[in-house]
Amino acid sequence: MKSYKELKAKKNIALVAHDHKKDDLIDWIDAHKEELIKHNLIATGTTGARIEEKIGVPIQRVMSGPLGGDQQMGSMIATGLIDMVIFFWDPMEAQPHDSDVKALLRLGVVWNIPMACCPATADFILSSPYMQETYNSEVTDYSSYLNRKITP
Repeated sequence: MKSYKELKAKKNIALVAHDHKKDDLIDWIDAHKEELIKHNLIATGTTGARIEEKIGVPIQRVMSGPLGGDQQMGSMIATGLIDMVIFFWDPMEAQPHDSDVKALLRLGVVWNIPMACCPATADFILSSPYMQETYNSEVTDYSSYLNRKITP
C-alpha cells in the first residue's frame, strides 16, 4: 500500500545558496517575494540574514551550511519539517562541505520533495498550481531496506 505525505498549501520552503550564488538567489527571491511570503521560509545562516534584509520578513535560520546548516536542513527533510528546497549551488567551484551538500540533495530525493537547483526550475516549481494547494507526495516504501537481514 502506498503512503503519502501531505504538503499543505502553506509550504515550508528551504532556501540555500553557495557564496557565488547568493546574489542570484536573493534576486530570484526579490522577484517572487509576493508568492514566497505566503509560505514559511527557512534558510542557512548568511543567506537567511540577506533574505530577511531584502524582503523584510522573518526567516527561520539554521547554521551556516559549512558549519552544519546543510545537515540541519537534511534532518528537517527527514523528519517532515521541510516541504521543498530551493538550493542555488555553484557547479563551478568545489565546496569544503561537498559531502554535506550531496547528503542534503540525496535526502530531498529519498523523501520525494520538490527541489530546484537553478532559477529556471525554481520558476517552474513556484508557478505550479500545487504551490497554491495541498499536494500529496508519495513516500517511497523503505520497509524492505529497514527490515533487511544484515549478516556479519
